[in-house]
Amino acid sequence: MSERKVLNKYYPPDFDPSKIPKLKLPKDRQYVVRLMAPFNMRCKTCGEYIYKGKKFNARKETVQNEQYLGLPIFRFYIKCTRCLAEITFKTDPENTDYAMEHGATRNFQAEKLIEEEEKRFQKEREEEELNNPMKVLENRTKDSKMEMDILENLQELKELNQRQASVDFESMLGVYRETEEEMKKREEEEDEKQIREMMSEAQKRWLVEDSDSEDEITSDEPKGTMTMGTKPTDILTKISYPNKKHCGEKSDNNGSKPNSRSLLSGLIRRKEGPETSKNSEANLSQYPVLTAQKTTKSQSNQAAVSPCTDMKNHCEKASLSSGAYSDSEDSE
Repeated sequence: MSERKVLNKYYPPDFDPSKIPKLKLPKDRQYVVRLMAPFNMRCKTCGEYIYKGKKFNARKETVQNEQYLGLPIFRFYIKCTRCLAEITFKTDPENTDYAMEHGATRNFQAEKLIEEEEKRFQKEREEEELNNPMKVLENRTKDSKMEMDILENLQELKELNQRQASVDFESMLGVYRETEEEMKKREEEEDEKQIREMMSEAQKRWLVEDSDSEDEITSDEPKGTMTMGTKPTDILTKISYPNKKHCGEKSDNNGSKPNSRSLLSGLIRRKEGPETSKNSEANLSQYPVLTAQKTTKSQSNQAAVSPCTDMKNHCEKASLSSGAYSDSEDSE
């Protein structure tokens, strides 16, 4: 089978293209095309409005003996949607637009007509000035006079508005400047006030922190009075010596306080004979640190003396128990 789509056709050797008959078409023949109305128009027969963008099945033909710079001009035939009257318009390549020709009138083209009138007037004026220098001078004087009249009319309108208006713009501007300056000053004062408050708060915090640190330092320092717990073993962990005012004891001949090792020597003893126990009791009696003093000055002095007496009693009990333990061993 041969191919369905043949690209290379067969030409016989005796083929003569001049013998092919040519189709002769008329120059003014028409084509049926689908188009949209290029502008708003109104039918002259029935007054129906045809809006821009409405679709039609139109007939197109080339206008004979009309060209613009070698470009052909086309004419279109449409029918009114109500009365079926024929409406024609053609292309206008000079203005890049369409021109209404027959059967309807174009709407909303006042601006376009004004522009066309101005262009026509300008063209005529240029043609007159081209060969007549006096006409150029006259036109210049007319233009300058017209400009002066326009400026005078504008100034008169401004003066009339100022007379009728009761608002003084200068005073308004002055008030606005004053209010703006006041607002700036107020903002600056508020900023300064906030800064002062923040500085004062920071200083207060610094003072509080300094006072707290001083309190901590003073609390870490050793106190003169002895604080003891209810347990009898607290004396082994923490021993503080009371002042002379509270306990009323006397220091050694050299004025120095007794050593902690000498005080605890009576509590911890080795296994020895009765003679050594007697000597230890004699040594313990040499230090009158733990003697109670009867005072009648104030309740504070009595509270200070009571720990001392407790400590003395505790030491005496410990010495007695150690002596009894050593005697029992000797007897054995």
